[in-house]
Amino acid sequence: MSNVRAHRVGEQMKKELSDIIIRELKDPRVSFVTVTGVDVTGDLQQAKVFITVLGSDEQKEATLQGLSKAKGFIRSEIGKRIRLRKTPEITFEFDESIEYGNRINTLIQNLNKDER
Repeated sequence: MSNVRAHRVGEQMKKELSDIIIRELKDPRVSFVTVTGVDVTGDLQQAKVFITVLGSDEQKEATLQGLSKAKGFIRSEIGKRIRLRKTPEITFEFDESIEYGNRINTLIQNLNKDER
């Protein structure tokens, strides 16, 4: 039962985080960010936010630093928007699955070209 609630809270946090990052954050380092997923623990104490960033590796690191710097503000905004007894502790991580999927797709296309 708590897994269902954790999933629902994660989906709501994903929506709210996207809105906060786009509309509320004024940090110039944070741009072209997409929130791809939020994993919330069963006790709703911690949330792992997965993001993708469009740009170079330097821009990705700068974005992660900007988000880490704004973590307190983001958490307080989440607390205002989602009614929970305690707002989850937030950590940001890069979502490597999209790059991994693109790499697999490229490998498959190269195999198909070699067969022709």
